[in-house]
Amino acid sequence: MSFRAKGEEPSGRPARGRWLRIEFQKLFRGNRAQAGPNTISVTDGHLSPGGKEPQNVIPTFEELLEANHLFEASQLLIEREERLFGEITEAEALEHQEEEVDRLDADRRALKDLVVQILKQSLSTEVNAEALISAVNAVCQEEEQDQQWKQRDGTPPAWRPSGWKKLHDSTLCSLVEERMDNTSSSPADQVEKSLHIRSMGRQLKQDLLWMVEVVKSCYPLELNICNSYARWYHQTFSARLKKITEFGLDDKDCTSLLLWVNEYYPEILREPELASEIDHEALGKLLPEKLLKPLKEQYLNKQQSELTTCIDRVLEEAKQKWDDGEEPSREDGCFVSPVAYDLIPLINGIVTTTVKVVGDQSKAQDLTYQLKDLLQRFRIFQDDIMKQGKPNSKPFIKAILSCVEHFRDFLVKKSDLFPEDVQESCLSVLMDMKQSAHMYLLSPVHKVLKPQYRKLGTSDWLNKSVFENLLVSTEREIQDLQGSAELCHQDLMGQLHQEVTAEYVKRLLKRKVKLKNKERQEKAFMTVKDNAESLHNLFVKMGSKEDWLKEILNNIAEVLKLQDLPAIKLQIVSLGTDYPDLSEKHVSALLKLKTNLTKANRKTVKAILSDTLKPANVVNARPFFSSIPVK
Repeated sequence: MSFRAKGEEPSGRPARGRWLRIEFQKLFRGNRAQAGPNTISVTDGHLSPGGKEPQNVIPTFEELLEANHLFEASQLLIEREERLFGEITEAEALEHQEEEVDRLDADRRALKDLVVQILKQSLSTEVNAEALISAVNAVCQEEEQDQQWKQRDGTPPAWRPSGWKKLHDSTLCSLVEERMDNTSSSPADQVEKSLHIRSMGRQLKQDLLWMVEVVKSCYPLELNICNSYARWYHQTFSARLKKITEFGLDDKDCTSLLLWVNEYYPEILREPELASEIDHEALGKLLPEKLLKPLKEQYLNKQQSELTTCIDRVLEEAKQKWDDGEEPSREDGCFVSPVAYDLIPLINGIVTTTVKVVGDQSKAQDLTYQLKDLLQRFRIFQDDIMKQGKPNSKPFIKAILSCVEHFRDFLVKKSDLFPEDVQESCLSVLMDMKQSAHMYLLSPVHKVLKPQYRKLGTSDWLNKSVFENLLVSTEREIQDLQGSAELCHQDLMGQLHQEVTAEYVKRLLKRKVKLKNKERQEKAFMTVKDNAESLHNLFVKMGSKEDWLKEILNNIAEVLKLQDLPAIKLQIVSLGTDYPDLSEKHVSALLKLKTNLTKANRKTVKAILSDTLKPANVVNARPFFSSIPVK
């Protein structure tokens, strides 16, 4: 059925442009008093008759479209819609509704096409911000009009609800997919997978930053456009990565994909510009665990294999050099082994990188279980060196000491890289290796010094020359211990310092010298004090840092000197407090040197020692006397 409206042309078609202008003028006159910021008022540039102000020229719908005033164009169409379907009487509707509805529908389609066109330019540097703002406002206005119709009893137009918000979202989602798909070659291309992943990630970052810097300002806050874009990019990137995994990945592509999932992509979302705008936790992981698990296993197997190969190679090269009779390399005059230099950076790099790639600290730590095997094999290698006693054995042991120190330092300072049981086991092996190496290097020294030790505690002991001969022999033997790294040599000298001091005390407590009176005890006091000072000076010169050993000899000297029983008790208490491994046997042997002390006096002093050695008093004490056997 067709209806003829007033002002209709003889052909039955109204003068469309004239009708739209009349309708807009009615709207303008009706709302001019309440004109807001969206009201458009344009002049023709000429004064009206009588010299009055220029007259307002109301733009047509076509002019509004041409100027990208999409929000205003939407307002105009909604007003027409209201006249056709809301405000006019049934008779008026019958008069011209059918043709006007068709025209309105056509204009709505034209507006919608232009809105979509503007939205598709959102992520382009050529985007017109004002046009985008107007398009977004038009979408919001259409959404409001949809809600208005839902609340009415009348029959809405065929285009209601318009669903422009859904159109907006689907348009931008398609735009995101298009931009992610046009980054590089097809993901199915076996050679270009890593490149494709990297290109998509780069495009994602670039677009999200552009969205925050430019597009965000074109949207009202309630639309939460930043999180919407983040969700579309997340979903698109995830879908593309899933597709890539369908073709199978070589090790390089597997690593690239895992890095993007576990490190690069989360880092992008944590960019300062994005972190405050995007709820990255709500997005979740790019790929589900069921897809990531086999990829992680592939990567971990590759890292495990690489680490095993490198460990085998480094150990075999060290063994071959020793078998060939070569000496280890030197750095700054010290013997060094490539085992620590080569493997520590490798292990550190592999574990650190694995944490980033697989995003799982415990999985990365599992790789370090190989370190236990490495150190066990390294200890066996050290034992072989010491057993065979080749000319190059001592240099190799000195180099291994440096290795041990580097590995120990690595395990302590980088404890986060290791499971607790791995760290404890490795540190235990390293301690055994260090003690074995010290024993191997120091045993020949003690063998040479043994004749000098025998003279300690004999009748010749109080003669100055006896101890001087020991010092000369010790200094001569120490020269052969040079060649370890500084800290290792320091530890070695500290160990020898303690062992020589212990040997001195051991010989003294054998009671071959009888200090029958005060004069002899005074001389013994001076001798021990001088010996303590001389021994200290020698070992400090040689690198020892064990200053506390000097105080042990000084405290023993004080016991030999004191005559008053209460003073002796205090001195023993002080010695027992500092060194809780001091036993009653040690005290008894020391006091028996003072033959003027009665058995009852000795018993009283020992009783005081028992109270001193209560567990509560033993805190962070260094062992010394436990290494000295006393009958």
